[in-house]
Amino acid sequence: MSNTSSATSKLAIGIGVTLATGLTYWCYLQWKKRNTVPDKWRRVGTLEQINIFPIKSCAPLKLEDNTAIDCDILGLKYLGCRDRTLMVINDSHEMITARVYPRMVLIVTKLLAPHRLILSAPGMETIELDLGALKDDGEQLKTMVWSTPVQVRSVGEKYDKWLSKYLLDKESGMRLVHYPLEKPVKAINSRMVRQPFILKDDRGTFNDATSYMLMNLASIEELNTRIPQPVDPLQFRGSFQLKMDTDEPYAEDHWQWVKIGDEVIFRVVAPCTRCIFPNINVNTAIRDPDGEPLNTLKKYRLFKGYATPALGIHLGLRSAGIVKKNAVVYIEDK
Repeated sequence: MSNTSSATSKLAIGIGVTLATGLTYWCYLQWKKRNTVPDKWRRVGTLEQINIFPIKSCAPLKLEDNTAIDCDILGLKYLGCRDRTLMVINDSHEMITARVYPRMVLIVTKLLAPHRLILSAPGMETIELDLGALKDDGEQLKTMVWSTPVQVRSVGEKYDKWLSKYLLDKESGMRLVHYPLEKPVKAINSRMVRQPFILKDDRGTFNDATSYMLMNLASIEELNTRIPQPVDPLQFRGSFQLKMDTDEPYAEDHWQWVKIGDEVIFRVVAPCTRCIFPNINVNTAIRDPDGEPLNTLKKYRLFKGYATPALGIHLGLRSAGIVKKNAVVYIEDK
C-alpha cells in the first residue's frame, strides 16, 4: 500500500471515530436534556385520592384526608405499610391476581397501628398481620411478576389457610408472600424495556410495571360517557387520582413531568396499557359481562406500537418526599 493510500485510510478512520464520538455525545446531551428536572411548573389540579394497596390485587387502605404519605424508591409508604409488598401465590409459586380470582378486590386492609395490618373479607373472620416482623422471617421462594423473576418470603401458614379458605374454600392452595428488600431488584418489565425514560429504580416491588401510576379523573369521566355502566376510578388501580382545575380528558398523554406538592417530582415514563382488570367491579367483584370498559377503550385508546389500549400514566420517582390528599399537582411549563 502506498503512503498516500495509508494516510487516506487513517484519515477516514479518524473522521469516522470523530463522527461516532460526536454522535454519541450528542445523543447523551439530548438524553440529559430530556431527563433534566424542569425549573418551571404549571398547576393543573389537586390530588383527590391517594391509594396504597398493601396486597397486590386487593382493596386499598382507607386513609384520613390529612395523612402524610412517604414517596420513596419502592413506592408509597405509610406507618410501615408499603404499596404492593404483599402478594398471593399458589402452591406452584405462580402469581395470583384478581384477573382470575375477582373476589380478591373485596379483601380489605386496615392499619390499627404502625406495622399492624388487619385483613378482612366477606364471610371471613379478620386476621392481623405484624408487618414489622416480616423482614427476615419465612421460607424463601422464587416467583414471577408476569415474566419477571423475583425472590420472596412466605408470611405464614395461618395466612395461607385464610386466603385458601376465602378464595378456594379449601384448607390449602394459596400462599401469602412478602417483598423482603429495601430496593427494587426485579428486571424492568419486558413491555417497558424500550421506554427511553424508565430507570432501574422505577421497577417497584410487586407492581406490574412501575412504583407509581397516575389517573386523570377527567379521562375516566369522559370514558364513562361512552359505556352503559360507569366505572369506579379504583378499577384502574392508580396510586394517584388527579382532579384537574379545568377538566381536560387525556391531557396526561402529553405530559413529561409531574410534581406533587412542594418536593415530590416524577418523570412520566410510559402510558399505562390495560388488561381485563378494569372490567371487575370493585364493589361487587363481578366482571362486566360485556367486557367493559376494556372493549370501549380498544376502540379509541390504542396507541401506535401498543397491542392494548392505554389509560393513565406510569411515573418514575425523581425526587422523594411527602404527599397528602388535596396537594397541588403541577406539570412542566413549556
